Amino acid sequence: MITKLPRLARLPALALTFLALSAFTGCTVYQSIGKSTGAFLHPVSGPDFVHIDNDQWDSGTNALIYFYRPHSQWAAEEIESPSVYIDDHHYFNIRNNSFTWFEVSPGERHIAMRRPLLGLEGLNSFSLSQIADATLEVEAGEIYYLRYSEVSAPDSPHPALEADHPLATDDLRLVTRDTAMKEDEIVSTLFLNSDLLAPNHAAVSIVEVNEDDDYERDIERLETEREEEIARLREEGKYEPASWYWPFGGGPTVSLETDREIRERERAYRQLEREREARAAAEGGGWWPF
Repeated sequence: MITKLPRLARLPALALTFLALSAFTGCTVYQSIGKSTGAFLHPVSGPDFVHIDNDQWDSGTNALIYFYRPHSQWAAEEIESPSVYIDDHHYFNIRNNSFTWFEVSPGERHIAMRRPLLGLEGLNSFSLSQIADATLEVEAGEIYYLRYSEVSAPDSPHPALEADHPLATDDLRLVTRDTAMKEDEIVSTLFLNSDLLAPNHAAVSIVEVNEDDDYERDIERLETEREEEIARLREEGKYEPASWYWPFGGGPTVSLETDREIRERERAYRQLEREREARAAAEGGGWWPF
């Protein structure tokens, strides 16, 4: 007799199937298996909220983002906690009555939240439960507060956002410092420790990851614009086709603006890598083979 497994019993096998698909087909599997323990099973027990010291981040060059989740009975009874992604990288799952932070590079940062089911969250563009999907333009030297709550909204919207901005309407909202500092807001939360029951990769600088992601996105965008520029030059008669006897010839008869932009972006990134190497050498005291 063949017995069908209950749906919940089949989920671990489904998760393994999705992970196998990602390995062999290049699909992106969103998951937080082993990291999504909720506050009902593992209440947050870190230190009381306090702003990090100024010497812990570069306020002259980068920005700081605080994430927090005020206490609620609903969140306290949660079995699994939602995942938080920045620029499509999973960093932590936010539990009841908790806060954490990130030092980030200025620019447009994509913030997403997904609710897992036994750690499984989605495949490519499909999500089991998408909670937040928004972009936040951050500036050097600024501090931002992102508040997540399913049961309550902040007293007032952030003045820098349009009324229909996702971070002004969804459960994850950008709030002002004054709002965050009110009683029962971030000042009442505890630091989200990383431990065996709920590991995370928060409370760190992710500036280099941001810079690498920005570079890859810029190059991808410029390559697309390059194809569009070539198509436009073809229409304007500024493109020489390849000879029938030499298929590798031909091309635009004028210099491409996108080629210049690509070279400048690559040059800037190489300089950035040299600066990183110099900092690493200075922090490590230099290289000495003996």
